[in-house]
Amino acid sequence: MRSSSAPVARWDQGTDVGGALVNRVFQRTVGLAVIVIVVLAAGLLWWGIAATDPPTLWAPAQLTLAGVWEVMYSTELPNLAVLATALGIALLLVLLVVVSERIVASRYRRAGAEVTKLTLAPRAVMARTRGVFAGDVTVTVLIPAHNEEASLPETLRSLRQQTTPPTRVIVVADNCTDGTVRVAREHGADVFETVGNTHKKGGALNQALADLLPVLGDNDAVMVMDADSQIGAGYLSEAIRRFTNDRALMSVGGLFSGEQGHGMLGQFQRNEYFRYQREIQRREGRVFVLTGTASVFRASGLRAVAEARGTQLPGRRGDVYDTFALTEDNELTIALKSLGGLTISPPECSVVTELMPTWRMLWAQRLRWQRGALENLGAYGVTPQTLRYWAQQIGIGYGVLALFSYFALILLMIMSMDTWVWFPFWLGIGVLFAVERVVTVWRGGWRARIVAALVIPELVYDCFLNLAFLKGVFEIAFGRSATWKHVEHGSARGATA
Repeated sequence: MRSSSAPVARWDQGTDVGGALVNRVFQRTVGLAVIVIVVLAAGLLWWGIAATDPPTLWAPAQLTLAGVWEVMYSTELPNLAVLATALGIALLLVLLVVVSERIVASRYRRAGAEVTKLTLAPRAVMARTRGVFAGDVTVTVLIPAHNEEASLPETLRSLRQQTTPPTRVIVVADNCTDGTVRVAREHGADVFETVGNTHKKGGALNQALADLLPVLGDNDAVMVMDADSQIGAGYLSEAIRRFTNDRALMSVGGLFSGEQGHGMLGQFQRNEYFRYQREIQRREGRVFVLTGTASVFRASGLRAVAEARGTQLPGRRGDVYDTFALTEDNELTIALKSLGGLTISPPECSVVTELMPTWRMLWAQRLRWQRGALENLGAYGVTPQTLRYWAQQIGIGYGVLALFSYFALILLMIMSMDTWVWFPFWLGIGVLFAVERVVTVWRGGWRARIVAALVIPELVYDCFLNLAFLKGVFEIAFGRSATWKHVEHGSARGATA
């Protein structure tokens, strides 16, 4: 680990008190910016509705079914101009984000002084490596583990079952008090034990990478894999193929799905992950975040990140992971992209990861993810590489407002009307929504389809996640400190919350 006597750089959060203070102030601004933009967008839509001609008082029609059930329904259509305007604005914003993202990606493939200055931009990498053979691609696996003796055997078994096995497997035992070290050695893995680490997963990996990276070549790769995850048998073969065919590619991430079990809460999470997989596949593997469950990095890319820390990137010079980041996986993804690195998560690289078995643990996990994402934006600011992340946070915020407004309006209607009135137009929209929910989890089996078809249970689950989003935004906006937690799963199993 880096000593306190090392020179202070512009981004060095560990020793530059003034810089850390500025960073915290900007992070608070991130939370406030998300709140203000979402409120302004909602206000603009509200103004647009209010500025149109007010709807006339409608007289619902009455229908009798089988001579027994009397149904009241509205024959009026909503204001189509308002709907068209809202849809047009939404499509315009989506198009803006997609086009800008495409432009950034394509620029890295072309010439240009501003592009070639980025260390990991494809053109810069290709120029450095032209005519140089750095050997066949190899993979060394690092498994950070804190008291993981129960889950570790399955993880190591999935590595032994790879069609192309890793060159070396190293379990990074961090402050373990159980049999993690013994289990790792019994299953044929090497063990690296951290010394004096107080920076959790990121600090443990920094210690291991400090020893490992100097001896790896530019074509050697490092997989970082959670101790409670299992990868598909063809994961490493596909990653090696991708690295071999594109020497400018810096990382290959996994597409994760949830383990079985944990009742309805587990099914909610599995459905969420199925939809995320589908989204990434539609984006042709262009991933938002390289998952910490299992991702492979080219050694030269990790070295470039470590060298850029403290100057071009936040963190301490020499560290691959910024130990001040709550979500080290998200931060490392942004770091690689900020240096021009290409990332991909192909469907062949499948991962099965554990799920949160209780609502309390799920809350802690999602709150940490949200706080970490906002803090990362605060650290990096507004750049071409972070534009997609800014749009994502603002989009989530607007979705939160829309969902809670929907429930509030339903409740208001129930309280203010003597008779329930059906709205065929919105029922049709609801049916389309339900079909979309079912189609996007179809590969999950009949349980996933039934839960999706019910719609309301998943909306309640979404509300729970939205509350974690809101808490994260308001905490960072009002300067409340965040914490990193390690929660125990069962009597002998640990997992990061």
